[in-house]
Amino acid sequence: MSTVAFHTLGCKVNFYDTEAIWQLFKNEGYEQVDFEHTADVYVINTCTVTNTGDKKSRQMIRRAVRRNPEAIVAVTGCYAQTSPAEIMAIPGVDLVIGTQDRDQILTLVKQFQDERKPINAVRNIMKTREFEELDVPDFADRTRAFLKIQEGCNNFCTFCIIPWSRGLMRSREPQSVVKQAHMLVDAGYKEIVLTGIHTGGYGEDIENYSLARLLWDLDKVDGLKRVRISSIEASQITDEVLEVLNTSDKMCRHLHIPLQAGNDQVLARMRRKYTTAEYGRKIELIQKAMPGAAITTDVIVGFPGETDEMFREGYAFMEQMQFSEMHVFPYSKRTGTPAARMLDQVDEEIKNARVHELIDLSERMQLQYARQFVGKQLEVIPERTYKGAAEDSGLLMGYTDNYLQVVFNAPEEMIGKVCTVQVNEAGVNESQGVLIRTEDAKAAEERIQAIV
Repeated sequence: MSTVAFHTLGCKVNFYDTEAIWQLFKNEGYEQVDFEHTADVYVINTCTVTNTGDKKSRQMIRRAVRRNPEAIVAVTGCYAQTSPAEIMAIPGVDLVIGTQDRDQILTLVKQFQDERKPINAVRNIMKTREFEELDVPDFADRTRAFLKIQEGCNNFCTFCIIPWSRGLMRSREPQSVVKQAHMLVDAGYKEIVLTGIHTGGYGEDIENYSLARLLWDLDKVDGLKRVRISSIEASQITDEVLEVLNTSDKMCRHLHIPLQAGNDQVLARMRRKYTTAEYGRKIELIQKAMPGAAITTDVIVGFPGETDEMFREGYAFMEQMQFSEMHVFPYSKRTGTPAARMLDQVDEEIKNARVHELIDLSERMQLQYARQFVGKQLEVIPERTYKGAAEDSGLLMGYTDNYLQVVFNAPEEMIGKVCTVQVNEAGVNESQGVLIRTEDAKAAEERIQAIV
């Protein structure tokens, strides 16, 4: 039996794409082995979001070539899309395929086996207008299923290379999304995370359809308990989206809304499409539609031209927003982007000091948010046994719909099922809770009440 090994760098979308490529190999009878083992085919799914992403991608390609010089080494993903010639120049690389035509990977592997000539299958992504259909019927070791609904981005922020590596915005056909949602529910998943490169832009390229309409269609999927949107821009939270959030009991009370900077001058230089006032207004509307919702965000620190005064203003704005968590990144030059050519780059030491300040703020806000739920009963879907405890401790870890990570005592067979848990103690990264009842017990209670 032929073997295949994967290594994925970068974002959740890349991990989804790797799972989809694995399904293609699996259907051809391949067995998956660990990347550190000898395999017949190595697939490296690369990242190019930073210069470091490129470097790490090259390291992993070389590692695969060293591991088995006889193996077929196939490179895909964002770095493959933007720099195919650079990758083809690495000795031992046999096949380069970008962020499209991945459904052809096995045909190309066979072509290489027959001809033994390196293949560069990368095409101009900017001409692609169709969403590439790649199904993932299940996810190894996951209780949350990811469902990719769109690809590409039209925003062209000055710090970002992604439109050049993923192409322009294209949405998956609504019936295809709903069909896969049904497949995932049939496979036992209770929660679906909608994902993409610019997820909230879903439907912008489909006539008479929108993200809000997709959410309503998913609301009708029997057996599905939760729908979570992986990321959405403030400008994409329309009145229609707010209505679904307010009305549907399947929508998670958690939205990840990238801010990137809390100062209007910096936002304008980043070419973001909102002001802090507009962003703040959207947060207000979400809190009205979904009281107690968790708002998480991304922040880039030390963008070119960010003065101390701008940073202080941004800090105050973030504090005012009361985020439940912030993902904080120091600005990193990405060759080929307008921001990398800006002259007023911020000193690395200043950047690092600001990063630490914002991480401290994020941790304070995380704790503050979690404390609101002490004594409350929330539904948790356990994902795994809790790593921080002894193996036989009986502790499981899972997320509430509003993205609190809760550790509580429950039998292992409850993984993937809905549990009602009372939160007893709030923490920065995880809170402690006690199991009140399981999904089966709750259903039995509801049946009795209906009879009475």
